[in-house]
Amino acid sequence: MTARIERVVTEGVVDVDGTEHKVENNTWIVGDDEEVIVIDAARDADRILEQVGEREILAVICTHGLPDHVGAAIEVAARDEAVIAMHPKDKPLWRRTWPDTWPDIDLEDEGVFAVADVELEVVTTPGTTLGGISLYCEALGAVFTGNTLLADGPGKIGGEYPALADQLAAIGGRLFTLKSGTRVLPAHGEESTIGELEPQFDAWLSGSLTGGGGAAQDEGPLTDGTRAAGIRLNIDGD
Repeated sequence: MTARIERVVTEGVVDVDGTEHKVENNTWIVGDDEEVIVIDAARDADRILEQVGEREILAVICTHGLPDHVGAAIEVAARDEAVIAMHPKDKPLWRRTWPDTWPDIDLEDEGVFAVADVELEVVTTPGTTLGGISLYCEALGAVFTGNTLLADGPGKIGGEYPALADQLAAIGGRLFTLKSGTRVLPAHGEESTIGELEPQFDAWLSGSLTGGGGAAQDEGPLTDGTRAAGIRLNIDGD
């Protein structure tokens, strides 16, 4: 097996009510010495392309359409005329960052992308956005979960859960059915495994995620720049 996973961490500063917050994003690169797929081309195209080097970029796949995750997608894809793929339900979010363009490919559940000697399977995991997806690579024992599932639990947007019931259904029904040792590689923060996170699921269902401390959740660095960008989601429709 020659395929491997690489991580590029990019960061930016957003202003919320006059206070600056640092936001870090993970961009994941899957491939070998010849070709790669880029997952969530965030913010800094130069850093991502430096990591890619001379390898051919086959596709840029967006796990969701929030602005700090797609900010470098066009520049990264353009270098090798790669396709940009996104779930169609997140196209309205994409257009808020790139009003004059559309992604090239509509992602569908159980769709497959091949790179090097492995495959990435599309798993629909809505919740933080209508068109949120994850990418499962069985051969590499990893799932790229976007903002759906982070190392500290379900991802938020600006400190809130837009559709927590849908998000938990996706986590329980699609992600926690994977093997215990599967690496969870999110769009923010450090990695975890399915086995480390799954035992917390019952507590999440019981309300531990929303049980008080609401004001404190907004203190400190943001994990997502959506609130500062003025994005407001309607989880019930496009």
